[in-house]
Amino acid sequence: MSTLIEQQTEVALQATDLRVATALGKEILHSVSFTLQRGRMLALVGESGSGKTTAGLACLGYFRTGLEHVGGTVELSDGTNLLALTDAGRRGLRGGSISYVPQDPALSLNPAMRIGSQIMEVLRVHGYGASEQARRERLAEVLTDVGLPNDTAYQRRWPHELSGGQQQRVGIAMAFAFRPEVMVMDEPTTGLDVTTQALVLQTIHQLVTTHAVAGLYITHDLAVVSEVADEVAVMLAGRIVEQGPSDQVLHDPQHAYTRKLLNAVPDLAGRHHIGEVEAVTGAMPIISRERAASARLTARDVASTSLLSVADLRLSYGSNAVLNGIDFELGRGESLMLLGESGSGKTTAARCIAGLNDSYTGSVSLAGTTLQPGTRQRSAEERHRIQYVFQSPLSSLNPRRTIGESVEVPLYMSGTFSRKERRALVLEALDQVQLAASFIDRRPGQLSGGERQRAAIARALVNAPSVLVCDEVTSALDVSVQASIIDLLRTLQVETGMAMVFVTHNIALARHISQRLAVLHAGRIVDMGPTDDVLENPQHSYTRELLTHVPTL
Repeated sequence: MSTLIEQQTEVALQATDLRVATALGKEILHSVSFTLQRGRMLALVGESGSGKTTAGLACLGYFRTGLEHVGGTVELSDGTNLLALTDAGRRGLRGGSISYVPQDPALSLNPAMRIGSQIMEVLRVHGYGASEQARRERLAEVLTDVGLPNDTAYQRRWPHELSGGQQQRVGIAMAFAFRPEVMVMDEPTTGLDVTTQALVLQTIHQLVTTHAVAGLYITHDLAVVSEVADEVAVMLAGRIVEQGPSDQVLHDPQHAYTRKLLNAVPDLAGRHHIGEVEAVTGAMPIISRERAASARLTARDVASTSLLSVADLRLSYGSNAVLNGIDFELGRGESLMLLGESGSGKTTAARCIAGLNDSYTGSVSLAGTTLQPGTRQRSAEERHRIQYVFQSPLSSLNPRRTIGESVEVPLYMSGTFSRKERRALVLEALDQVQLAASFIDRRPGQLSGGERQRAAIARALVNAPSVLVCDEVTSALDVSVQASIIDLLRTLQVETGMAMVFVTHNIALARHISQRLAVLHAGRIVDMGPTDDVLENPQHSYTRELLTHVPTL
């Protein structure tokens, strides 16, 4: 019987010269090879379109619609070529010998089934144990393995009753229930706050090392790689361009593309500047533009020390208090980061400021004027002067409209510009976000994720707002695309004097985007001040806890 150390050197899966092409014959995966060993984690790293997810799904014998396997093998420890099996043969292995954890736990959890029943279904389908009692014992055991309660009451919960981190750990429990040899994890912590991410990463690491599972971790987040991976393979345009032990790849990269990815990773200390513009540190110079009277900065703005004022903001859903008295002020050209975990109230506060949630009490004032709670009650000028950029650009871009038509909507609704003027302002807004004039006739589906987010920002900018509210606008973006968006927002502040409320759970971005930092916890601001002061001398235990969970290189 082999020891755990011996098991950890065993090859559980070997991908050799893997090639995948479109139905038209265009090859998108070019001779990709890697080895997964028991008890060890390989991180497959790359940006959107690099081929990392295609390679990872090939390990399950799965290819997305329009793609087909045209060469190479994926062999299991017993010599079976997974790609030579029938569809039925591959399905028999998925969830058994090889399991998968998707980015979004909603993709692996059935909202109409209790979580215990979902894990039991995996065990029954793959014939685990000789009895129902054995399966129930395994259910309790696997919930404990992923750090969740294993009692009957918890097993009877519905997915919607769990937090995002709990849902993801249930997804991992389902993937691990049958004790697989190989686990393929596709960005399983993207979108999670730092504390929840730390718990999920700890869970994954413990499962891989303690139970000698071979892990493949697909990600674009190199800071996470340093926390979880033994080896790293960097992918670019369907090829592995660098591969080796994680320490070597992360600290002594040999390929220019790897160095580019590393340079784009935001660091909490702010030692290097992501993007091309120096990080902002003080009050911004104001460069006003010739725009319509309703969009220009007014004399009252200039005279006022505070552009945006939020006082005693409170909001409850029934007995659940989401905001418990939020107070802050924002000056012209200033960026304030609202930082907090899921459920802290940061997005709710942002939506109240923009008038998208009108059920609050307290006040939101712009340049000394108290605003009505909802956008419908606010004047056209007030609506123009506070603009909102959503986490998903598709929330503000109609897939059936061209980019030009979507960006033009705020101008059209104002009713103050001719068609010629609107087109000129749309082109100016696209130029501001570094999109060429040719993008005006494209549709969102023809753009990359980063380009769509730039177009969404252009839509918010077209009326020259005084305040831009950015809600998790970089959370789903690759690190280099994130860097370019952060760089863009800093540049726009310098050029326009626009103030910004930047909502995020990514504390590593703080020094790269904000002069001031407000930390939210349970609907209250528990720490607030200049960014450097809060990070270097946090006053609240919650802020100190957040700082300890930030993954770093």
